[in-house]
Amino acid sequence: MVRYSVEPDAAVPHSKSRGSHLRVHFKHCREIAHHIKGLEVAKADKFMQDVLDMKSIVPFTKYTGGIGRKAMAKQHNAPGSKGRWPVKATAVVKDLISYA
Repeated sequence: MVRYSVEPDAAVPHSKSRGSHLRVHFKHCREIAHHIKGLEVAKADKFMQDVLDMKSIVPFTKYTGGIGRKAMAKQHNAPGSKGRWPVKATAVVKDLISYA
């Protein structure tokens, strides 16, 4: 059984999922998870499919060193219009959400 540091409130609908030894950059996964946090599953799934199809961009807010500016990042009000299309990390997070 997996232990978590904080147990969420039972009254709020939620799900949990965890992966280990994933061959993806943790900074990319952090930015994807930060953007989809609080979204409904259908909206999050559509967003990640749009990222895989290069129709939407993942805004980078914390790890922005060396990331170039993209015009598409203005849609999400990203600071400095910085964003990327992390395809491999998006596919892994999408699989985690589908299993949750």
